[in-house]
Amino acid sequence: MTPTVEHFHRAVREVVAERFAASGRAWEDFVHDPACEITAEDLQAVEKSLLDTGYTFETSAHVSLAESPEKYKPLAVVSDSGNQVTDDEGRKVVGTGDNVFSAPDLTGTARFVGTVDVVMEMLLGGVPPDTIAIIDDSGGTLTAPILEGFAGVICMGGTVRSHLGILTREYNIPCLMAAELDGLADGDKIHVQYSKPATDAYAERDESARVRISKIS
Repeated sequence: MTPTVEHFHRAVREVVAERFAASGRAWEDFVHDPACEITAEDLQAVEKSLLDTGYTFETSAHVSLAESPEKYKPLAVVSDSGNQVTDDEGRKVVGTGDNVFSAPDLTGTARFVGTVDVVMEMLLGGVPPDTIAIIDDSGGTLTAPILEGFAGVICMGGTVRSHLGILTREYNIPCLMAAELDGLADGDKIHVQYSKPATDAYAERDESARVRISKIS
């Protein structure tokens, strides 16, 4: 289980066990009594106990981070170390990511799609051909209206089980999740190894299994 699921399951079981023991009643009587139900306040207390450990949630939508920044990890950013390695063809490797599903390799133009203004521009004027969308929000809500227009997607958050991963798989749009980008800029021509096998969502991270993103120009 993920840390969030493990913590909530354990904490809720502890709350129920404590109340059941204190009630002195038979389980059949206890479990059907509305007064013994888990409440919103109980769950808020469980959430607080998790956050108090220093844990923060993955951001699934910009609005979550805007409304409760103390609860969420900051959005990923593109670094530029200047120390990029090269691939077998001598191209700079500007990122890696987890493959949602195996698809043909793709060459296209990296375009950062992270604001409402950019989405509206593409919604009204059309998504430019061969756009490989660079997204920092794993929820997929922001880009949903134009998702079908992308040739491919590279997301800097989430996992292959995230909402965006599910959407792109259903639309058959090649997608990388949890991407780490180094030296990539808007408008760069890139090559993405989408043909690599899909990432096992439950396996330990394997750098050799991650898809490479190479800069052409």
